[in-house]
This record gives sequence, structure tokens and C-alpha cells, in this order.
Amino acid sequence: MHGGVMMWRLVSCAFCLIVSLQPGSWSCWAAAEELGGEVKIEVLFKPVQCAPKSKKGDLMNVHYDGFLAKDGSQFYCSRTAKDGHPQWVVLGIGQMIKGLDIGMVDMCPGERRKITIPPALAFGEAGKEPVPPNATVIFEVEAFSVSRGPRSMEAFGSMDLDNDKSLTKDEVKEYLKVEYKKEGKPREETFFDKVVEDIFRKNDNDKNGQISVTEYNIYKHDEL
Repeated sequence: MHGGVMMWRLVSCAFCLIVSLQPGSWSCWAAAEELGGEVKIEVLFKPVQCAPKSKKGDLMNVHYDGFLAKDGSQFYCSRTAKDGHPQWVVLGIGQMIKGLDIGMVDMCPGERRKITIPPALAFGEAGKEPVPPNATVIFEVEAFSVSRGPRSMEAFGSMDLDNDKSLTKDEVKEYLKVEYKKEGKPREETFFDKVVEDIFRKNDNDKNGQISVTEYNIYKHDEL
């Protein structure tokens, strides 16, 4: 398959790149037995200078396309969704399906991967339209930037402007605006509102409108 267009891709979407396997491509298996399966990671392209590498909590700017492994049909293309802008995601907080949180670790800007995800780490027994139940899916991911996201304790200190050991929506929002601007990708106000609402919905466990250090620190002592 080296040098040839991947046979599993049977359809494409407007503006999507046709990615070929590059000489020297490699694959590995990321174990996730406790979650009910494994994620297969194939590196399609990796820059010579590959840094920084993504880790849990990092903010990533990516394009990704989703395919059904069964027949190669495409069910999602970020290049045509949401005005075609690359997506901003925080790795490892459940913003994406578990298989992508696993498969996008250790990526660097400019890297491209093909990530094969079993049903248990994708959309499960129920599926999610247009993905059918119990479907293995394949995502082709291209990373454009990797930066310290709003889940590191360093970032917590940067956001906690009044030093009260808790974060408000406004503090998180302002931090994200600054980080995105650094990457040269400013977004509309409504975008930040949606991201912040998603962060608080998933992490403000006591629903008091603030995220405490305990709620924020998903990595416990590893990040302290």
C-alpha cells in the first residue's frame, strides 16, 4: 500500500485531501482493554521536527474525517462542517469519542494519522446517526497545532485571575480567546460560548457555576 491511495477510502468530501501512505509509515496498537477494545494508530505523515507532542489536557487544532470500516463510506468531514474551519478540541476530557482521545495522543503539528476505533470506543451498541450500531469507524486526523490546554494546572493558574482557586465561565472564556489568538485562529464569540458551556456541563459537578481545583484536576497528583 505504500505510495498508493488507501483502498478503504471509497468516497471523499469537498476540499478533503486524498492522503496516501508515506514511505516509512508505521502503525501501533494502543491498548484500551479496560474500555472494551483497542485503537489502531497508523501514522501517515510525521514531520522531521515533531514537537510539541500532544498529551491529555492539551488544546489541539485539527481536521478529521470519519469513515465506516465496513464499506469505507464517509459519515463526517470537518472540512465541510462548521464553515470548513479546523476543529479546536481539548484532548482527554471526553469532548470527543474515547477512541480519538486515545488515538490522538503524542501527535505533533503537521502530523497525519489514520485511527481505527472499535465500537466500544466509538459510538457503541446504539450508534449515532448516520453511524449504525456496533460499527468500527476510521478517522483520518491532521493536526495543525498543539498547545497547553485548559486542563493543566499551569493553565489553571493563568485562568484563575482572582486567585480564589476556582474558575468562572468568564475566566475560562478569556483564557481560550488568548490561546486561540496565539495560534492565529480567532473565532466568533458564539464559538467560545459553546466551548465554555461544554466544559462546564462536563466538569462543574456541583453545578454552582464554578470549576474548583478538585473538579478541574482530572489527572490528580500527576498534574499537581
